[in-house]
Amino acid sequence: MTGFTHRLAQLDDLDALHALMARAIAALQADFLTPAQVAASAQVMGLDRQLVEDQTYVLLERDGVIAGCGGWSWRATMYGGDASAIVRDPRPLDPATDAARIRAMYTDPACIRQGVGRQILRLCEDAARAAGFARAEMMATLAGEPLYRAAGYLPIEHVISDPIDGVTVPLIRMGKTLDGRL
Repeated sequence: MTGFTHRLAQLDDLDALHALMARAIAALQADFLTPAQVAASAQVMGLDRQLVEDQTYVLLERDGVIAGCGGWSWRATMYGGDASAIVRDPRPLDPATDAARIRAMYTDPACIRQGVGRQILRLCEDAARAAGFARAEMMATLAGEPLYRAAGYLPIEHVISDPIDGVTVPLIRMGKTLDGRL
């Protein structure tokens, strides 16, 4: 994983992030979902601008090109982007009792299997731990589940999205402790 740098996303990165996410959803979900579910995923997934505004959204770049992105949140929303119909909950979480949220993880299809997702996940977990959180949870896609399992996340529950034009998308709520214990 050489040549990657990281930084926090800024509002002027939004167009590039949306383009990366569209490529990632189309290419990386295709082995796990039907074409109709992949199309519906764009309404379920995506970037929540609040993560960028909260400065909890990380970009991994190589030569100025975004290879991947992902964030963590101290807010109650589990998943869903700006374009999704999912009602987001901006209520702050309590690090003493709640799990931080790992959110909107995407790798450019040209950069898969290069450690991009692992690096972003580690950066997010480190930041959540520094903010006082002892646990992290996420709503994983079927395509993301193998990475998250390898990073120590365990399934909590299997979820089906609300129908989008009659199509549902399977998801998995996963979690782990941030002190290394499962």
